[in-house]
Amino acid sequence: MKKIIGVGLMGLGTVGLGVYRTLKEKTSVIEQKVGAKVEIKKILVRDAARSRGVELEEGILTTNVNEIVEKPEVDIVVEVMGGIQPALDYSLRALKNGKSLVTANKDMIAVHGRELFEAAGNKDIFFEASVAGGIPIIRPLKQCLAANRITQVIGIINGTTNYMLTRMTREGLGFADALEEAQTRGYAEADPSSDTEGYDAARKLAILTSVAFNSRIILNDVFVEGITRITAEDIAYADELNFTIKLLGIAKETEDGIEARVHPALLPKNHPLAAVNDVYNAVFVRGDAAGDVMFYGRGAGELPTASAVVADIMSAARNLIKNVSGIIGCTCFEEKTIKPMGDICTRYYIRLSVADRPGVLADIAHVFGYNEVSLASVIQKHTTGQLAEIVVVTHRVKEKNLQGALKTIKGLQSVDEVANVIRVEGEE
Repeated sequence: MKKIIGVGLMGLGTVGLGVYRTLKEKTSVIEQKVGAKVEIKKILVRDAARSRGVELEEGILTTNVNEIVEKPEVDIVVEVMGGIQPALDYSLRALKNGKSLVTANKDMIAVHGRELFEAAGNKDIFFEASVAGGIPIIRPLKQCLAANRITQVIGIINGTTNYMLTRMTREGLGFADALEEAQTRGYAEADPSSDTEGYDAARKLAILTSVAFNSRIILNDVFVEGITRITAEDIAYADELNFTIKLLGIAKETEDGIEARVHPALLPKNHPLAAVNDVYNAVFVRGDAAGDVMFYGRGAGELPTASAVVADIMSAARNLIKNVSGIIGCTCFEEKTIKPMGDICTRYYIRLSVADRPGVLADIAHVFGYNEVSLASVIQKHTTGQLAEIVVVTHRVKEKNLQGALKTIKGLQSVDEVANVIRVEGEE
């Protein structure tokens, strides 16, 4: 039995430093839990001379990837570089050289998961940290809930947008002010588009959907809409209607195929996800045997993400010791249909600016009725000059019917603007 499991760490940014510190600080405990010493052999960086703010052993840094992916003393390659290239090439080389792979890279897994698993053969790939940071969700879906037929996975899986929407809800901030605050606190990047446009959450949802429904879902299969059009007015109306607005990742398996979508949604205040605020993440899972289960915690950050990465390293190490690596492998053994967005059925919140005169609401209601869109409630409160603001909430309706109605409504002379359309979720 091996006495030392060698680790090659690719990347020493925020997460990489967290992994390094955790392995160093908990060497003894990890050895006891694994059954062998887990030791970092090499760390791949772009600039070996740059100060890292941490004491490193002499010669542990390298700029040559061959010292990690080709050296026999490295058993597990840990990829925390981020991005698709060169991380993908390096990871494929590691797998083809018989290494186990641990990665936190949602971009790479969401787009190239099939390629990586095919290259792995009977070697392990662990990617718990690619979704929701320190929250365990991949392993529970693959193992703890494996006896269940999962019917839906709904999550708040982007901390930046959840923080912004929380501040908009609690303090009445507009989108721009909430974004500026998130950037000041380091929650949002200088270019926040991956978060605010929903693509970060979409990558994570692609991974969750693939695991939950045992069918390969890639980023391009996910409908994506961000929070950039959410206003303080929408937040206020949602509150009046007893909802809160969240950016949700939604995956459902229906008779017509798999739904995979990321978008803002009005969520009832009594829904478990409605109370998830600030930078916290949560994933709500419904199974036929376990019922409703929710996983909650910090979805990002140095130590939460490092927690998931190190746990994966420990699992890979145990498997190597027992010579049972690859026992879970890829679970996407089915090829299920992706349901077109136009066939999605849900409720809708619609805010319109219209001419303030008799008959306008009747004209709008007629268009909705012609397109088989049934209205549940109508609110008219604000009048500015010759314009009035109307908020409509529908009953459940197909997306294509709603969009057909809106196309006609936008052309009505009495309608100045369809200011926003937000889906309503969490109601059966």
